[in-house]
Amino acid sequence: MSSLASLTRSGRVLFWQTKKNNKHVSFFHSKKRTPLHLSSINLFMLHEIQNGYVKTETHNHITTIEFFHPQSNSLPFKILEELATEIHAAGNDSETKVIILRSLGDNAFCAGASFDELLAIKTKEQGLEFFSGFAILINEMRKCSKLIIARVHSKCVGGGVGLVAAADYAIAAEGAEIKLSELTIGIGPFVVGPPIERKLGLSAFTQLAIDATLWRNADWARRKGLYAELHPDITGMDESIHRLAEALVHSSLPAMKEMKKNFWQGTDHWDKLLMERAAISGTLILGDEAKKALEKYKKK
Repeated sequence: MSSLASLTRSGRVLFWQTKKNNKHVSFFHSKKRTPLHLSSINLFMLHEIQNGYVKTETHNHITTIEFFHPQSNSLPFKILEELATEIHAAGNDSETKVIILRSLGDNAFCAGASFDELLAIKTKEQGLEFFSGFAILINEMRKCSKLIIARVHSKCVGGGVGLVAAADYAIAAEGAEIKLSELTIGIGPFVVGPPIERKLGLSAFTQLAIDATLWRNADWARRKGLYAELHPDITGMDESIHRLAEALVHSSLPAMKEMKKNFWQGTDHWDKLLMERAAISGTLILGDEAKKALEKYKKK
């Protein structure tokens, strides 16, 4: 694990691991050790990590992967990397039958790429490395053998729309507006484009990519196929997610695995494609227009 903190599975033992004074500190939870309440672990984790986190919890065969960043749940490279790691682990975990992907808070579901890290990119190699985080995460979601439900409680921008599109089923609440703002900062939705186009169709994706300043409301996203369900409030959304997750827990895991293979048929080339797209974004972000646009956004 490369992040500062995460819940990690090792066989039947769950343990919390974090870095303190450059040393790993672990708090174990298993039948053979003194149990720790998850609430106390969460508090410890939030106290230790000020630049965001990825947290994983498994209960009754439902694995919930939650991410947070203080800048409207934006995605720096480390969070992208850890999300990919946790989705890969959940996909290989025999105790997991379904995955829920969510973010913390009442504001944005996800603000997309971290502007601070975009501004820090100085070379094409650094640009490729950063945008490859989105490529790797999307491919892990695509190849994960377990069905992934996205819980979209509010607005999502850019890479956040890509994450929702890469999920197998998305359930949203009113206010979950979407926008692909990449063109406004001198790049384009190259890496996230394939899953969005696959889910919404070329016409809707083109509209989002070209009109990069216009918010599309949640009902537009539902009608175009990004959201499978749209609820008037958070309570209704969470009740529907719980209902579906419980139904999937009691469904045939082999059947769901085969269904997912069929859903993603024709995407085997994405390992190469998305990295090629990452290289395009990594080059464009070095342009003068991109740097000026990012500085302008940062001052807002």
